Amino acid sequence: MAFLDNSGDIILDVVLTDHGRKLLAKGDGSFNIAKFALSDDEIDYSLYDSSNPSGSSYYDLSILQTPVFEAYTDNAASLKNKLLTLENNNLLFLPVTKLNQSLATTKLHPSGAFFCAVDRNTEDNSTNNLTSSVAFDSDGLLRQGFLLGESLGAGRTSANYIRVDQGLDTNQVSPRQNLSAELVETDYMIQIDNRLGNIVSKDGNTRAVLDYIEDDDIAYYTVSFGTDPDFVSQNTSTETSVDQTILGPRGTILEFTIGSSLELNTSNYLFTELGSTMSLPNQTSGNSTTTKFIDSNVKVTGQTTGYSVTIPIRFVKI
Repeated sequence: MAFLDNSGDIILDVVLTDHGRKLLAKGDGSFNIAKFALSDDEIDYSLYDSSNPSGSSYYDLSILQTPVFEAYTDNAASLKNKLLTLENNNLLFLPVTKLNQSLATTKLHPSGAFFCAVDRNTEDNSTNNLTSSVAFDSDGLLRQGFLLGESLGAGRTSANYIRVDQGLDTNQVSPRQNLSAELVETDYMIQIDNRLGNIVSKDGNTRAVLDYIEDDDIAYYTVSFGTDPDFVSQNTSTETSVDQTILGPRGTILEFTIGSSLELNTSNYLFTELGSTMSLPNQTSGNSTTTKFIDSNVKVTGQTTGYSVTIPIRFVKI
């Protein structure tokens, strides 16, 4: 929805998102608006001018004159910057959600994305006396940033995964301090292109429960602290160490990997329609394999704080 200022009258412009209209169209009484969120996507706070010679009444004039967005139905594009209400007005720092690349198993590939190998041949086909797979090196070690989209790392103690940390990322507050309860992220929403993959726990044993798939084929998953221990846990570390990416007080940790979709696993169609090719080192030292790939993103949004992080994913197949 949007507030529109029209000749002095405040107009409330409200529309249902595509997903909302889908639920309403069921006609079974399940449609119920239980809560709503607000955002300030159109506001550029850098326009606040405390040096305006006309006085303090004009400091925020440019902001107030900024056109307000009309409501639109695409829920994938709306509410990028959600507003947050906190009871404590004396806070000096707000929590963030941050990708952890401090562990050997959580680093991005050197090219700047996680590489998801979508089938066994792409992961490791050395058992068939083939050396064209690209996820492992000539010593049989999993390469940095590679996720195992079919085997999901089952049976491998050092499989790579995605880790997102939450807390106050500042060195002005000791990590030994407790993070206020209202600043701890307890629920995470994960968005992924359903045509390409799904969300799985880092050990590969638990698939996240799907909330819904919108009309753009974006799948939504919600995992919560206490309810989904395979995905969300408390960060109990109170020391500054190389494996921590949050400098100050810490909240929760989200950990997961990506399972490849059946279509990517068994077909080249989407790679032909949406992707391209590149050369990647294979399991023979000094040699490479021409590999098909599709670039995408996974978005993680904290439901308590509204803070989000976008994670680049490259799905690859030989």
